[in-house]
Amino acid sequence: MTSGQTSTTVDGVLRRSARRTPARVAVEYRDRTWTYEELDDAVSRGAAALLAQGVEKGDRVGAYGHNSDAYLIAFLACARAGLVHVPLNHNLTGDDLAYLVTQSGSTLVLTDPALADRLPAGTRTLPLRDTDGSLLDLLATTAPYDGEEGQAEDLVQLLYTSGTTALPKGAMMSHRALVHEYLSAIAALDLSAGDRPVHSLPLYHSAQMHVFLLPYLAVGATNLVLDAPDGDRLFELIEAGRADSLFAPPTVWIALANRPDFPDRDLGGLRKAYYGASVMPVPVLERLKERLPKLKFYNCFGQSEIGPLAMVLAPDEHRGRMDSCGRTVLFVDAKVVDESGEEVEDGTAGEIVYRSPQLCDGYWEKPEETADAFRDGWFRSGDLAVRDAHGFYTIVDRVKDVINTGGVLVASRQVEDALYTHEGVAEAAVIGLPDEKWIEAITAVVVPRGDVTEAELLDHAREKLDHFKAPKRIVFVDILPRNASGKILKRELRDRFTGA
Repeated sequence: MTSGQTSTTVDGVLRRSARRTPARVAVEYRDRTWTYEELDDAVSRGAAALLAQGVEKGDRVGAYGHNSDAYLIAFLACARAGLVHVPLNHNLTGDDLAYLVTQSGSTLVLTDPALADRLPAGTRTLPLRDTDGSLLDLLATTAPYDGEEGQAEDLVQLLYTSGTTALPKGAMMSHRALVHEYLSAIAALDLSAGDRPVHSLPLYHSAQMHVFLLPYLAVGATNLVLDAPDGDRLFELIEAGRADSLFAPPTVWIALANRPDFPDRDLGGLRKAYYGASVMPVPVLERLKERLPKLKFYNCFGQSEIGPLAMVLAPDEHRGRMDSCGRTVLFVDAKVVDESGEEVEDGTAGEIVYRSPQLCDGYWEKPEETADAFRDGWFRSGDLAVRDAHGFYTIVDRVKDVINTGGVLVASRQVEDALYTHEGVAEAAVIGLPDEKWIEAITAVVVPRGDVTEAELLDHAREKLDHFKAPKRIVFVDILPRNASGKILKRELRDRFTGA
């Protein structure tokens, strides 16, 4: 196998670590352990096994499974074989799942056996694990792939957007884009071989795979992969000294902070806490920092189209700006623009646009959406933000989530932060609902903690906010709808409560 492109391909990242530290443990999953040399060999055998299924370079291969070592090997095997990996949310079923399989043109889907019957009729499948003839089973009887390596410009993955406002779009990620993003993550997040990271969020999501697992493989760390973010297991690993680095979306951090045993567990061994994928309520972050004052918190911000890391707020930058998402990472340039695309002055709200080698090449088979998203070499993020004179960005809201109430624009996040200061609010999502008088009436959808009334929360919000920003109505629910990354699906809430 040639080696000229090793430094600029996704699978090349692993190969270099295997050459540097072959005997070091790369991945632990349940009772299986892989050294870097063993993992790299498994990827080469997996690449050959996939090509033996009749797929050809450039074909799309879906991945529909839970977290496992087999899932990671399959992704890297696709990269080495020149296939385009299509991660599929293992919670999807029916039309949503069929849309992604069909729209991507996946000719083969790698799946956990227990999930196979959910796939559209006629889908070609190969089990990832847990049965005879699975990809993991084939590694022992397949010779390593020895063909040409991929090129930096080749597509390696279709990262589908979250679909919070429209049908998901497949961001076309090249090897070059993802490798640049790995370098950005390593530099901005202080990732090192001595860290003991635990990976518990879904590997089909770009944040866990591309901001943490692959960059940690690049630096040579030992990676512990869990099936899911189980609080009991996470606390056990931290107390046992087996995990000192954890990434989780705000929903998981909120759940951990709300556990009855959170104040009493010995969590001092946790050194690095990463959060992102959705907005962290400032009151929640303050509670976490008060409980674990020595823990270093990093805010990770971005979106699928940029790999996904674009900005980071480092631990020493949190003081006085905990609502900020930080500054751009190594390979990302950004600016804030108005509706005509002109850059605005610092302190003025506008849309963030990006220019970066980490960016996708467009959306799979969606030329109109691609043309709309990319203008004059800049990618339109859809995020409304303010930049300060020191280069720190603060997200005001998603452009589509800003509420027009009585002709005045109100950011939903500001209202949510005010509600989170009340002890009776476990979670909150603020939306605008159609209203004859106000255009949009500010409505708070709240998951309560204990006994709390609508009148009590309305009074609390009015004390914290200008009168025009306070909710007109509080709706109580048991759970908020979310996508795979933990982002609240406000589109579903608007549909559910419009006219109710």
